[in-house]
Amino acid sequence: MLYRVEARVSLKPGVLDAPGQVLQRSLHNLGFDEVKEVRVGKHITMEVEADSPEQARARVAQMGEQLLANPVVELFDFEIFEGAEAAR
Repeated sequence: MLYRVEARVSLKPGVLDAPGQVLQRSLHNLGFDEVKEVRVGKHITMEVEADSPEQARARVAQMGEQLLANPVVELFDFEIFEGAEAAR
């Protein structure tokens, strides 16, 4: 079965987010002073073939650990969609 995966990679709290700081300053320079913090991350969408949602979940977790995120400084989480939701 085909599953759609929506994954997010973000820096852990306390890790310096230089691109986020640049964006925040730029937003302030444009007059968006209400922005108090900007954190930059990655959004990854994948289609994964697996026999079950559990198998898809396990494989995507391995992908996150081995390639998609650096567990020292980044958080990795994801959602799996199947059936009609996967076709979105």
